[in-house]
Amino acid sequence: MKGAGKPLVGADVDRVDGFKKVTGGATYAAEVQVANVAHAVIVGSTVGRGRIQAIETRAAEAAPGVVAVITHVNAPRFPGVSAKQDPNDRVVQGLQDDAVLYHDQPIAVVVADTLEHAQHAAALVTAEYDAVAAVSDIEADLDSAFILDNPRAPNQITRGDAAAGLAAAKTRIDVTYRTPVETHNPMEPHATIAVWQGAEHLTLYDSTQAIFNVRRRLAAMLGLTLENVRVINHFVGGGFGSKGAPWSHVLLAAIAAKATGRAVKLVMTRQHLQIFAGHRPKTVQQLSIGVDGHGELTGMRHDVVSETSRYDVFIEACTGVTRMLYACPNVATVQRLVRLDIATPTYTRAPGESTGTFALESALDELAYAAGLNPLELRRKNHAPHDPESGKPWSSKSLLECYRRGAEAIDWARRPEKVRTLRDGRWRIGFGVATTTRGSRQQPASARARMLPTGRAIVQAGTQDIGTGTYTIMTQIAGDALGLPLGDVRFELGDTAFPEAPPSVGSFTAASTGPAVHNACVALRRDLIDRAVRDAASPLHGLDTDAIDGDGGVLVARTDPKRRDSYGAIVTRSGQAEISVEVRTEANKDRGSYSVYGFGAVFARVKVDEDLGEVRVDRLVGAFAAGKVLNPKTARSQLIGGMVWGIGQALHEHSVRDPRTARMVTRDLADYHVPVHADVPHLDVILVPEEDPHVNEIGAKGLGELSTPGVAAAIGNAVYHATGVRVRDLPITPDKLIQS
Repeated sequence: MKGAGKPLVGADVDRVDGFKKVTGGATYAAEVQVANVAHAVIVGSTVGRGRIQAIETRAAEAAPGVVAVITHVNAPRFPGVSAKQDPNDRVVQGLQDDAVLYHDQPIAVVVADTLEHAQHAAALVTAEYDAVAAVSDIEADLDSAFILDNPRAPNQITRGDAAAGLAAAKTRIDVTYRTPVETHNPMEPHATIAVWQGAEHLTLYDSTQAIFNVRRRLAAMLGLTLENVRVINHFVGGGFGSKGAPWSHVLLAAIAAKATGRAVKLVMTRQHLQIFAGHRPKTVQQLSIGVDGHGELTGMRHDVVSETSRYDVFIEACTGVTRMLYACPNVATVQRLVRLDIATPTYTRAPGESTGTFALESALDELAYAAGLNPLELRRKNHAPHDPESGKPWSSKSLLECYRRGAEAIDWARRPEKVRTLRDGRWRIGFGVATTTRGSRQQPASARARMLPTGRAIVQAGTQDIGTGTYTIMTQIAGDALGLPLGDVRFELGDTAFPEAPPSVGSFTAASTGPAVHNACVALRRDLIDRAVRDAASPLHGLDTDAIDGDGGVLVARTDPKRRDSYGAIVTRSGQAEISVEVRTEANKDRGSYSVYGFGAVFARVKVDEDLGEVRVDRLVGAFAAGKVLNPKTARSQLIGGMVWGIGQALHEHSVRDPRTARMVTRDLADYHVPVHADVPHLDVILVPEEDPHVNEIGAKGLGELSTPGVAAAIGNAVYHATGVRVRDLPITPDKLIQS
């Protein structure tokens, strides 16, 4: 069907929500205006493990403006709090018992008429504990590492004979890499406003990446039906995985609202974000890799230990990339866990790939130098023409073109093979490369398309815009499918009253909700055509439906352009307030026959101060292929953001716990360092064109997380090329270079 002018999908369209955001019109969860709202503040434990012996709240209860002080002694009891319905659910703390599982765990919630009154009263709550020693670092308890038995996702996988492959290698390396705890730190803190309507109906305004997950989880914990819980969230100021599942504060807001009979707002502090809203876990990764005399991989072994809490399980799946990224006949991977007295880790941008790729791509670089090979040529030589893990063909793969275009952009051909060769005054110059990849998934999703008598469309789906541009790309998809200009389509999201869509995680929002929006709009267009040809009052009456085109909200007879009928006229004649179609889209059946991944190559040029060990990223080039790019402008923004994350992982980010108390020491952005403008050079993003007929109806793989894996390794490899010092323990800080 012909659309209104040039296609919207694939165009550099400005964000449709951009004006609201820059003028303050975008309302985030904590900014929603509700009547009679009270403010809640969490009181955290001051020990890392033990039980509460006594808790003193009288001074807080007597403080000005205090409505209630809720502890495990007087909190409403909800038996469903400790139950998990899904492996991705997190066990939360809802003041249901006296156990202390980690330092700063919520042990009380103070509710007052103002935030300041609540903060003051919270400082007056004290507790006595029966405390025991807490362990908060995996390297203090590596002997306890275990393999979690999970038949659906085995954590010990072998292909071929890794031991024999490594024994046959002409060149082999055996190395250990470490990645630290990292914390999400979205610009918008987690926040929830809980409003009860009677005893059984709950509305939550929640900053979340997954409104339906929040509804399902809160309903189960509070003993409510799904229909009686509504979650609303129109704008999210970043999530990166931390807002994919509800944490303790969401439940505590609901409990506080229930106990006080008032709407309650609970906004997490920056300190809270460092503690119990999830984090990327620390990993210790041992890698053995070998090549033959031709530079072809003969064997790989990747053994990972990562942290989890004592009361829940989270696995940082680092080894997935090792099994699929390169052609190697003999591979063995193991994932082990160590239980610690910490809050449970969670998914963090490109979970598993970011940490696993640092180790794998650093090891390949080391192997290349040991074997006398060019690091880029080693990767090309071992390029996998099909998925070596599943044996399936790729749905599409343009990695070799990413290598070519990225290398050309950074002038890789002029890179000297010998380390410590280039310099600019006191600065040593180095080049590094790494491969990046991210699996592309499609989840079932639903959408509703509504045509109004004005000829304008409203399209709705219960998805989330976490800052990625979902409002914009869904509007583009809908506009093209309906043949309407951008201004005649309004896309609405962020409400569980809308058709259900999956969480905005895993880079699959575009690949999942996008097809649902497309299919709903196509179904609405067909409905309008069917109505027109059946309606005696329509100029198109009696025509075959295939003989009709659409142009700018008007249906036109292909052989007689004078026969025209507008969308608005069709709705008006129907006598209905609107014509609406709702569609559910399943994962594309074709996907099962293919392995679906996005790929890319990251090239770094760094400068290292020879005396001070200061590292400056001088240039960063990323070439990425992820199927059809729906909006190059928002896509570049996402890829740039992911590359900045990689700079942080490489050079800055590191959460630190006190080994004596298990208390998080890096408690805010003064101590937890993230890249600022001075740390970020000009970033070159190359969008490599790629057609993928198998992935879904719109051909998009998703790319929000594709650009983070590989960046830390590329920078680390460039630092080695500049200095001859290999840093295997992130972040790469001056002390590690000077001491070496």
